[in-house]
Amino acid sequence: MTEHLHYIGGEWVAGNGFTPNVNPSDLADTIGQYAKGSAAQVDQAVRAARAAMPAWQGFNVQARADALEKIGTEILARKDELGALLAREEGKTRIEAVGEVSRAGNIFKFFAGECLRTGGELLPSVRSNVGVEITREPVGVVGIISPWNFPIAIPAWKIAPALAYGNCVVIKPADIVPGSAWALAEIISRAGLPAGAFNLVMGSGRDVGQALIDHPGIDAVSFTGSQTVGRQVAAACVARGAKVQLEMGGKNPQVVLDDADLGMAVELCAQSAFFSTGQRCTASSRLIVTQGIHDRFVAALAERMGKLKVGHAMAAGTDIGPVVSLAQLEQDLRYVDIGRGEGARLVAGGERLVRETEGHFLAPALFTETLPAMQINREEIFGPVASVIRARDYDEALALANDTPFGLSAGIATTSLKHATHFKRHAQAGMVMVNLPTAGVDYHVPFGGRKGSSYGPREQGRYAVEFYTTVKTAYTLA
Repeated sequence: MTEHLHYIGGEWVAGNGFTPNVNPSDLADTIGQYAKGSAAQVDQAVRAARAAMPAWQGFNVQARADALEKIGTEILARKDELGALLAREEGKTRIEAVGEVSRAGNIFKFFAGECLRTGGELLPSVRSNVGVEITREPVGVVGIISPWNFPIAIPAWKIAPALAYGNCVVIKPADIVPGSAWALAEIISRAGLPAGAFNLVMGSGRDVGQALIDHPGIDAVSFTGSQTVGRQVAAACVARGAKVQLEMGGKNPQVVLDDADLGMAVELCAQSAFFSTGQRCTASSRLIVTQGIHDRFVAALAERMGKLKVGHAMAAGTDIGPVVSLAQLEQDLRYVDIGRGEGARLVAGGERLVRETEGHFLAPALFTETLPAMQINREEIFGPVASVIRARDYDEALALANDTPFGLSAGIATTSLKHATHFKRHAQAGMVMVNLPTAGVDYHVPFGGRKGSSYGPREQGRYAVEFYTTVKTAYTLA
């Protein structure tokens, strides 16, 4: 069994034992053994990162761009291999996994270009013969805590801008899917960065994550995960004055109006709610359907769900892979029971499935006749479980869409330009989709939400500069 070590200060470093990385499609398949980290190794990594700051910030922008370009090029060249690894450890279908790897490669290439585009301003002062120069500088050492649902794309969209703008990095990937992050670290280790500019420490949130957010040598923390943990991260960072960026999920609405194209609405809802096993923070778990199309929509979606093939993530023809872990599967099943107990009607799925290999397989679940106040409509389930809420008309549908403590993504299916335009303006979400699935955001545009979904500057695209740099204003007497 292959053993995978931490990467600290330019060297591969042993941890305190190993954790097995098990394939959720086949529990007999162990992908590898991955090192467990400790607070002491976090400290070692942070010290290495701080020591590397002068060298990395001293790289000229072309050399920095060349390093990121090299990383992106190798990721894309190995997309099939890395996609297979991702599918094995996380449970995405192979097609989805290869797509995620491609996104990671393109992210590094995009930020290679951003190395050369970081600008500033020259302004006149209100005082005579005084000039004002406004520049951006690296924040310093960035701690990254990434989730399990996008095990290479989310590390990429945090690491790439951090490095592009001259920061040094310590990353802790999710402990149940360390393989893709380790593979990415191995690629970065050969890109020509100074020793310590990039560091990987694997392990649990309790041991490694907490040490990372508490460390006085970490200048900024970028976290993606649950709202509960995100609030703890924010409190710890604010207490010691560290910059913090949080992405904490959603309870995303997909509105379907009477005038929508039924076939298109059904397909985009099936993709939004159930593909990637519903394990996307942008997934639509609340389907808000106006009464004129409601019954036809429910019948058509249930029929479409019956054609979805749930199975091994690596198998040809699989539409939906397994749930990532037993703990997550048990949570999904608990919410199915909660929905039944609340009086919602389960019209499709919701049961554990048996396949040729032992894995965490779940039939996608659809509830109807649900009420907005039900627990299944308030809390993020993070699995292939969706609820239909009936609305009288567009106005009520919009109000229901906004009736959530989250605000990440929102969608509408309609042929009305009037309603589409109004929804884009008034949906309380950071991202709005018209006649498209709520899940699916390009790598070169900002990603993030409102309310309880996000805190701090946006991720991805040119907007990433807001988090990974700090602004300096300098005056010069002529």
